[in-house]
Amino acid sequence: MAQYDVNNYTVGTILSNIKSGSIAIPEMQRPFVWDSTKVRDLIDSLYQGFPIGYIIVWQNPSVKLKDGTKAIGKKVLIDGQQRITAMAAAIVGQKVLNAHYKWQRISIAFNPLEEKFEVANSANSKSSKWISDIAPVMEPDFDTFNFVLDYCKNNGIESETAHINNVINHLRGIQHNSLGVITLAPELDIDSVTEIFIRINSKGVVLSQADFAMSKISSNEEYGGNITRKTIDYFCHLLESPNDLKDIEKNDSDFAKRSEFSAIKWAVEKSNAVYKTSYSDILHVAFTYKFKRGRLSDLVSLLSGRDFETREFRAEIEADSFAQLHEAVLATINKNHYEKFLMIVDSTGIVRSSLIRSQNVLNFGYALYLALKERKIDSNEIEKIVRRWLVLSILTGRYSSSPESAFDFDIKRFFAYDDPMEYLKLTEAGELSDAFWNVTLVQRLNTSVASSPYFNLYLMAQAKSHDKGLLSDHIEVGTMLENRGDIHHLFPKNYLVKNHIPQSQYNQIANYAFIQQEINIKIRDDAPCEYMKTVFEQCQTKKAVYGGIVDKEQLRTNLMQNCIPDGFEDMDISDYDAFLEARRKLMAEKIRQYYFSL
Repeated sequence: MAQYDVNNYTVGTILSNIKSGSIAIPEMQRPFVWDSTKVRDLIDSLYQGFPIGYIIVWQNPSVKLKDGTKAIGKKVLIDGQQRITAMAAAIVGQKVLNAHYKWQRISIAFNPLEEKFEVANSANSKSSKWISDIAPVMEPDFDTFNFVLDYCKNNGIESETAHINNVINHLRGIQHNSLGVITLAPELDIDSVTEIFIRINSKGVVLSQADFAMSKISSNEEYGGNITRKTIDYFCHLLESPNDLKDIEKNDSDFAKRSEFSAIKWAVEKSNAVYKTSYSDILHVAFTYKFKRGRLSDLVSLLSGRDFETREFRAEIEADSFAQLHEAVLATINKNHYEKFLMIVDSTGIVRSSLIRSQNVLNFGYALYLALKERKIDSNEIEKIVRRWLVLSILTGRYSSSPESAFDFDIKRFFAYDDPMEYLKLTEAGELSDAFWNVTLVQRLNTSVASSPYFNLYLMAQAKSHDKGLLSDHIEVGTMLENRGDIHHLFPKNYLVKNHIPQSQYNQIANYAFIQQEINIKIRDDAPCEYMKTVFEQCQTKKAVYGGIVDKEQLRTNLMQNCIPDGFEDMDISDYDAFLEARRKLMAEKIRQYYFSL
């Protein structure tokens, strides 16, 4: 069986097919990302007769209707949307959406004398030598004869009439240029389509499964996929650019009247949220929680109407899948659900997004929250399960590789038990044994990477416990994290460099602590035995030099909160290795206590 076929069509024919709907452009309502000069260059390439590459479409599978007949699947454009949109803008005069969801025209000007293209501007629009917009010239009823006569007369070049006539006809002829169309067979699954796409695409662009799924969703108007797509897209955009709310409302007035638009407007309030979702995140969360599956390739199959048992494609499965996905998306972008999950995240000590190196940890956590809520599990139990699973996922690097397979495995296991807490406890017993806490985690803390997930977990533990920064009597680590506080070397960096300690050793995460900037500056390059001597003196004299601690009991508590080993106040360079070893154990123990407190 051929996996695809290749045909050549004229530019005009392709634009006509798209206008008629026989080829669906799934992202036509999304912002046009090309710069105007790239549109100009594309039109110039067409004029010069240069190849502009292929476009790739996937023939949707034909689905079986209830009466036994089959409906022929529509072709979906999966590569070439920007080129097609550029040609539609320049040749047909179609408006495009810019990055702020405002409609605009991209007019391409043409100088017949120089046979040169430019983006339309005030200068060439006022010049008689320039055609300020080529779109009217491309219309079927354009009067070439009279235009050429007027153009030559206005520019005093009556002798060039024949030449200008040929130039204008050549310009109009770019609509008849051929463009290759690769049509992928409907029998291909998403993995095969993705592989073919990567092999064909000369730019090496990867077609993500989320991109493919979104194309599939937005090209379906029969079951409201286009509305689902807009709901996702606008929601994610408002999280990033809340000021564009009015522009979206103005430029998509039909959607603005829908309940879906009312449901997403609150997103403008969460532009600084720790958990900010992209369309890929929303898709993964909605699909995982509602369908109890993790692979987006399965979503594409379901939206095509695939029956996994009979391997047929049926219209009722397609309709039901679109309906369930729409319901799941609305639940995912629901203000109460989203804010409740953010509260759980915050209560876990995740007070800033940089503490989470993998967005998939939060994605699965949110999917798990929604799935447990739909199952009507007690809210206190939900919070406990979700908090622990978030931290367990970071501890074990659960979603760092092959996240979709891990999503699929975990969501199915959680719902294989009458009590989902059973799966959590089973996983804890298998992966968080005493050996993990006492040996494995201590070893994983032996690194010089400050953004290590394990160091971040330590900071989360401090934030959750409301620990104060090192030598601070009032400012908590959580507050410092939110306000980008200083990470201080307990054995100062310059002190270690002066004593010939290599970078991999002086930047050990066991040598880091969060501290107020003014305290950090005062400590400078002193050895612990020097600056800690001053700290103990201030506790005796009640006059603060470093921070505001002037009480020995308060100091002892502060050092414990920051996992500072006993005897630190007497340490110098000869104690550095022993200090690192001792502090790793204290940090690992703090993380363990933090985990079981969740």
